[in-house]
Amino acid sequence: MAEFTLPKNSQVKAGKKHAAPAGAKNLRTFQIYRYDPDKDENPRLDSYDVDMDTCGPMVLDALLKIKDETDQTLTLRRSCREGICGSCSMNIDGRNTLACLKPIEECKGDVKVYPLPHMPVIKDLVPDLTHVYAQYASIEPWLKSDTPAPPNAERKQSPEERAKLDGLWECILCFCCTTSCPSYWWNGDRYLGPAILLQAARWINDSRDEATGERLDNLEDPFRLYRCHTIMNCTQTCPKGLNPAKAIGDIKMKMVERQG
Repeated sequence: MAEFTLPKNSQVKAGKKHAAPAGAKNLRTFQIYRYDPDKDENPRLDSYDVDMDTCGPMVLDALLKIKDETDQTLTLRRSCREGICGSCSMNIDGRNTLACLKPIEECKGDVKVYPLPHMPVIKDLVPDLTHVYAQYASIEPWLKSDTPAPPNAERKQSPEERAKLDGLWECILCFCCTTSCPSYWWNGDRYLGPAILLQAARWINDSRDEATGERLDNLEDPFRLYRCHTIMNCTQTCPKGLNPAKAIGDIKMKMVERQG
């Protein structure tokens, strides 16, 4: 499958050039998307030369070095630096990923860094996630059970029941998958997208949850679930190695089984 690439945008112009300190020899150039909707008419690509002899190995290391030493106006999200929080998700070298997990040496030529595609931009590399988090809330991502919990004990699962959650609970809601999905690009107002549907599958498959029928009813809609056309961009780009397309297919199979 071909690598996912950002749609061409003729309005993204070349911006400022920031040279590395004098004497630096081992250089890599980073072209970074810059846009402040409160000030800028159009986005631009600023170029930064980074001395790799004084920089860590990951793209996030370079971005923080640029912000700390060259241009404090650069805006980005980051937190754990361990591939756990999902904060530093962005489009790097033409693919959605986590900046903290993306080695600079894997990038080809100049390292091109954009925000997640097809999302409103708050500033620079920070997308507005208000809509996707509202979609996340719509699936009610918590355990729903009318049966009281055992006193002084947890709700138990067998190893086999617990195994059904593997490949689902690990999602960190970075939305790399959702923003790589063409179906979501065109129908994101109604289609829930791969990240949210994978999260829905996590609760549908939980043996302790007693709202499976209600959850499936909530997804029975031409757009919320069935806009998935199994393009597989979501699975290809997931930085955690998960398979949202399979999770969506499993939900569709459960829909068929309950009707049969």
